[in-house]
Amino acid sequence: MGNVEQENIHGLGRRDVLTAGGTLVAGAMASAVASEPADAQPRPRQGSGSRNDAPVGARLQGVQHFGLTVQNMERAYEFYTQVLGGTEVFRHGDFQGDAVQNTLLADQEIVAAEKHVDAATIGVPDLRGGSQRLDVRFIQFDNMVLELLQYRDSNEPMGTPNSFAEPVQHMSPAFPRMMHICFYVRDDVDFNKFITDLEAESARRGMNQVRANRTIRVHSEAERRAAPQSANTNRVTQAPSDGWELIYCKGPEGEQLEFVKALGPVKKRFSDAFAARQRLVSTR
Repeated sequence: MGNVEQENIHGLGRRDVLTAGGTLVAGAMASAVASEPADAQPRPRQGSGSRNDAPVGARLQGVQHFGLTVQNMERAYEFYTQVLGGTEVFRHGDFQGDAVQNTLLADQEIVAAEKHVDAATIGVPDLRGGSQRLDVRFIQFDNMVLELLQYRDSNEPMGTPNSFAEPVQHMSPAFPRMMHICFYVRDDVDFNKFITDLEAESARRGMNQVRANRTIRVHSEAERRAAPQSANTNRVTQAPSDGWELIYCKGPEGEQLEFVKALGPVKKRFSDAFAARQRLVSTR
């Protein structure tokens, strides 16, 4: 379950990522409602070395973005912008070269060397030599930024449905290292209807793999589709999670998504925890 952001969180800042001898600006501001003005000045330093000597956590501004590697860039982009309503920040691509290879893939090249196998056989692209390229698109939501990444062969155009590596076949959320993206549904939205409409809109666009689970036992896709709309929402009543409404759903790339509402007691717990963290950070 994802953290619930509060209404007065201000911008998390900007981060520059150097790649391929150039600069890729890795993101717009990720904020709940209010963003830092474009002409905002850097905050004054608290004294020589004070910030750099603080605990590691005190030197962070929060989570800047989540990244999702996709097989079909255009399909994923359409889902996250046209269906879920995100706004494109920018796109950049055709990344190649030694610097980007080392920055992103050095650990996997070491694994391949230790296994005495060709790096390509364990899914490592050759950005260094330019046989493969990397493209990215950043999408802004109310309180987070999503980065879509696609590794493709150099002879494939940007936005191709053909990725360099084949998709992971088993997508159970129980696998270690699996991650999910959780979207926060507005308090006044009918959750059951939202899930129904999400599946219908996705299917209308040919994204039939966008399927939400049901809260009742089903044994086939036909049974899942025939389940009553009331089975779209798991309402949690047991503390400390009382107030959650949630369901898991697969996205158009097979990625694991979650949709939640946080009401009543659980919403207050997140609010109190956020306020406590703000007080703690302000003293560092």
